[in-house]
Amino acid sequence: MIDKKDITGIILAGGKSSRMGTDKGLLKLNDKCFIEYSMAAMKPLVSQILIVSNNADYDKFNLKRVEDLIKEAGPLAGLYSGLTASDTEYNLVLSSDIPLIKTEILKKLMNECEDNFDVIQIMSNNKSMPLIALYRKGCEKVFNNLLKKNERRLQVAVSQCKVKNIVLNPSLELFVTNINTPEDLEKMVYENKD
Repeated sequence: MIDKKDITGIILAGGKSSRMGTDKGLLKLNDKCFIEYSMAAMKPLVSQILIVSNNADYDKFNLKRVEDLIKEAGPLAGLYSGLTASDTEYNLVLSSDIPLIKTEILKKLMNECEDNFDVIQIMSNNKSMPLIALYRKGCEKVFNNLLKKNERRLQVAVSQCKVKNIVLNPSLELFVTNINTPEDLEKMVYENKD
């Protein structure tokens, strides 16, 4: 497994969250902000955590906050900004809207790390999840070139890299569920009452 000192955690907490109507990372589940679940899952595995967001409300978590280098360009620009700010070869990336994420799932990415891959991402329910993934620092050049050409789609950008998919056991799918709408949140709150 990669040494903790060689890996930075990057949490993407930008975005307009148009379907939710509010900043998803600051939503609460059992009195904890969504982003705090991401932070807790990452903390045992990384040397530092960066939050990529233009929202100064995230400063209350006392972590380095990185603003988007390219504004209004979606998660690809957020990921590019995080990789640019990182000082390590490996970068564990999570979006802030996956409140049930567990350290064990992130460890699976680290355990599958091989030198000939740029991106190691979770596959769940036959879908690739580029926002639960391990990225090498070199991806930033690929992403920058695409952003300069106005490419905004994260899936397209990831497909330009050497990718390894880690298929998640169906019993763990719940832990990689992201919350996009008030209905998703209501359902998760109901199912995860203390």
